[in-house]
Amino acid sequence: MTSWRVTAFGKPLERMVDETPQPVGTEVVLRVIAAGVCHSDLHISDGYFDLGGGKRMELAVRLPRTLGHEIAGEVVAAGPDADVELGARRVVFPWIGCGACALCAAGDEHLCARPLTLGFVRDGGFSDHVVVPHPRYLLDFGELPAELAATYACAGLTAFSALRKAAPVSDEHPLLIIGAGGVGESAIRFAHAVYGVHPAVAEIDERKRENARRSGAGTAYDPRDTAACKAARQDAGGGFAAVIDFVGSSASAEHALAMVRKGGTVVIVGLYGGTLQLALPLVPLRALSIRGSYVGSLRELEDLLSLARSGVAPHVHIERRPLEDAQAALDALRAGNVVGRSVLGP
Repeated sequence: MTSWRVTAFGKPLERMVDETPQPVGTEVVLRVIAAGVCHSDLHISDGYFDLGGGKRMELAVRLPRTLGHEIAGEVVAAGPDADVELGARRVVFPWIGCGACALCAAGDEHLCARPLTLGFVRDGGFSDHVVVPHPRYLLDFGELPAELAATYACAGLTAFSALRKAAPVSDEHPLLIIGAGGVGESAIRFAHAVYGVHPAVAEIDERKRENARRSGAGTAYDPRDTAACKAARQDAGGGFAAVIDFVGSSASAEHALAMVRKGGTVVIVGLYGGTLQLALPLVPLRALSIRGSYVGSLRELEDLLSLARSGVAPHVHIERRPLEDAQAALDALRAGNVVGRSVLGP
């Protein structure tokens, strides 16, 4: 088994070769067909999240660790207690919980305080094989391309779950999406599939604004342009009913609060990092709802894949790379040079 792993935080990934794992109990081994490259992989490779003001949240990642939580593959081996068909092509739900707490029992494993997340706590998909602890985390992606199906496990799921939290969304309840990277692009496309709307998009990169328009944005503007911000707010009737921030920086969160209308909802998704100074009286006076959204549940991924298999959920732009380009893909993502989603494969 060949994997590309973090062996030291802040250092390039290293190629490592091990024996191909043999499953026990309910474990399943998949040959990796596609593994998406996510901004979270950058944070894990760095070993921390930036909290702003010079503060960091150190990540409890045991090294070496194989990154990659957007995984689609083919079942090649299964433990004696795993009820799964060899040769089945499946996408992996990576946000695995402890299985014993109240959150896990409620179906919210992705919020578990003792997670077993693939690519973070357990080795992930930047490899030619991956071990999944139970077949219930394997979902059928039908005739979808494996590269696209893999991205649904994080980028697609994150966008889909955040959109649900922004409801109601309609022409009378307009939506603004901040950030048109891989997850933002997914949200733009899903907004039309789920709500039948063409959302407004705030994005500082002109290439990504153009891609947002091609992806179905009603309008796409530069949030640094005061006149464009004013026009977008006016077009939304004085403010947006919901704003989803897929960047999660100080500047993007401040823009979200400036663009949301009274009684509106701000959903913060991105993990770029920073702090937010907020005049607290304005929260009740404007009746604002501010909430976070972290990936999504197994049930939500099942719902998303059902939409995708039926042809309702549209495709996103995929940039394919060989597995040995894992570090180059991370570097391109860090530099902001990826439009859509990079996906590694054999």
